[in-house]
Amino acid sequence: MTRTALYAGSFDPVTNGHLDVVRQASRLTQRLVLAIGVHPGKAPMFSAEERAELLQKTCTPLAAAEGAEVEIVTFDDLAVSVARRHNASVFIRGLRDGTDLDYEMQLAGMNAAMAPGVQTVFLPASIGVRPITATLVRQIASMGGDVSPFVPPLVAERLAARFTKS
Repeated sequence: MTRTALYAGSFDPVTNGHLDVVRQASRLTQRLVLAIGVHPGKAPMFSAEERAELLQKTCTPLAAAEGAEVEIVTFDDLAVSVARRHNASVFIRGLRDGTDLDYEMQLAGMNAAMAPGVQTVFLPASIGVRPITATLVRQIASMGGDVSPFVPPLVAERLAARFTKS
């Protein structure tokens, strides 16, 4: 039986931190579902379709190199519902620091109450990507800063194009 893991997030934009989690998760599972959260109350920088394309182009090769296949989906309901739909037995969550751990422990507890058959696995961020957040990347890019140390080259190009001043 194929072990399926679910890694849910906004991925707006995809960062090197996300790639780090995907690389680590791909070593633990045969199938990794990347689930893009779509919430009507939020105005993301990239559309769900753009985020799916960026995930496909950046994460699929990383996962394949570790022997895992990737499926990319969108969702607008609970992560536990997405996990059930895709037969995931594992939630993947990345941790940068103790603040993340506090929040993620609460989330893991709630998810465990709603979906006891899905185990949460925390993956610590590699040292080089710990400070990276999508929020900071968006802020830096919007102010004309160089985000290339924090995101894959394709994402840096898309961000530069998005914020090119005319």
